[in-house]
This record gives sequence, C-alpha cells and structure tokens, in this order.
Amino acid sequence: MSSLIRFGVSVEEKLVEEFDRVIRDKGYTNRSEARRDLMRKELIAEEWRSGNKEVVGTLTIVYDHGLREVDRRLTQMQHDYHDSVISSLHVHLDESHCLEVVVLRGRATQVKKLADKLTSARGVKHGQLVMTSRGERLV
Repeated sequence: MSSLIRFGVSVEEKLVEEFDRVIRDKGYTNRSEARRDLMRKELIAEEWRSGNKEVVGTLTIVYDHGLREVDRRLTQMQHDYHDSVISSLHVHLDESHCLEVVVLRGRATQVKKLADKLTSARGVKHGQLVMTSRGERLV
C-alpha cells in the first residue's frame, strides 16, 4: 500500500459549501475521497489527450434499425476496427429503435476515430463515448 500525503488547499468558503453539497449528494463520506476521484478523472483525461496512450471506453449509440442497411454498416465498421472492439451489446428498445453499447480499447486517437465514425453514421440518432482508463497509472 502506498503512503498517504496530507496537503492543504485554500478555497473560498462558498466554493467549499457548493463542493460539500455536491459530494454529499453523490454519497461521498468525506472530501478526501471526492478529491482523489477528481484527481483520477484529470489523469484519465490526460491519457486521452495524449492520443497515443492505451485506453478503454464505452460507446453507447441509439439508432433507427428501420433505416436501410444501418445494422450492416455499423457491424462492418466494428469489423473494420476489430482490434479496437472488445465486445458489444445490442438491445431492442422498441419496434423502431436499438441501443448498442460497444466496449473499445486501443490508442486514444484510434478509439476516438471509431467512436466518431459510429456516432456520425446515417441512422444513428445519438451517440456518446465514455472514456476511462486501463487503470495502470491510477492509485
């Protein structure tokens, strides 16, 4: 286990009050836990900004399966990037719409490129990439 370091932060009272409200609503038991998560979030964002780090993420898309060839095109794109696609989950939302969750892994630039292609494909109504880390650098 790594050793803990204590450090002080000078912050305006109003900002601390707002922060305390937010972390209480999220279920944190103390400020330290919340600050650690904020620090990890920034480290993950840096991995993605660098472009060449190995990252993971999930892409969630909602599309109209009634549009001609949309299923085939989305599947083909995933096959074109088979090294980046770990898994996918397909859900039938109603008679017209499907939701697909695609788990992606690879260099940040490659993962973003595939996510952008899938999200911008004809028939896709919404798409969102949730970026995270493989966890090696996180404590």
